Amino acid sequence: MPELPEVEVVRRGLERWVAHRTVADAEVLHPRAVRRHVAGPDDFAQRLKDHRIGTPSRRGKYLWLPLEDTDQAVLAHLGMSGQLLVQPHETPAEKHLRIRVRFADALGTELRFVDQRTFGGLSLHDTSADGLPDVIAHIARDPLDPLFDDEAFHHALRRKRTTIKRALLDQSLISGVGNIYADEALWRARLHYERPTATLTRPRTTELLGHVRDVMNAALAVGGTSFDSLYVNINGESGYFERSLDAYGREGLPCRRCGTPVRRRPWMNRSSYFCPKCQRPPRVTP
Repeated sequence: MPELPEVEVVRRGLERWVAHRTVADAEVLHPRAVRRHVAGPDDFAQRLKDHRIGTPSRRGKYLWLPLEDTDQAVLAHLGMSGQLLVQPHETPAEKHLRIRVRFADALGTELRFVDQRTFGGLSLHDTSADGLPDVIAHIARDPLDPLFDDEAFHHALRRKRTTIKRALLDQSLISGVGNIYADEALWRARLHYERPTATLTRPRTTELLGHVRDVMNAALAVGGTSFDSLYVNINGESGYFERSLDAYGREGLPCRRCGTPVRRRPWMNRSSYFCPKCQRPPRVTP
């Protein structure tokens, strides 16, 4: 599933090619793509018509398109395989095209939502005073947000009494971090994924947040991480950060720091990748 860097790459593309354009019409080609819009496909399409798209916004992994003249926004759930593409009108429809949005201008391009597995979708929601869709009001700020509070995050970690990777994936504590970038940041910080959060000192938390930000900015610079054709930017191009991964997906390969083979362990229906030498497991208290 796309994490913060991948979603931000898509947001930037939409800001360039979709912001401040007026919707001429919308077409829902598969009802499952708007299943979170409880009023149904026809209502979704009708509510977009004649409205002007504002500047696309993001919090963590969540992306939305505000409607400038309303207190509503289109929230995009990319899921496992959702793609928001900007294509010329004459481009043949993709095999898994689910929603098409045309604009009332002469630019000759349209917005398409393509989703092979139909786990994602678009939905229209009311927004709060700060423009945040109401259904994601509980989502914490992400580490690239200028208003992210490092000190508050540290205290929340200490109170949470959990393990560090679980905390990094808890979107109510810090948003945007998923399995890939959690493993990468923990490798850089030399922290084992089962390290209890109660043992982290303030300097250690500060160091970890620095690594989280560094790895995300590095991924952003090369378009994010793509392991297959399911994650692409709005032009259909893949990201290249997979070539720079230090831990995730490198089972059996030598640690880039010490040469010890990287290990993989099952973790919460996923996998955790770590160096057994650089990231020592915590001692178990009798």
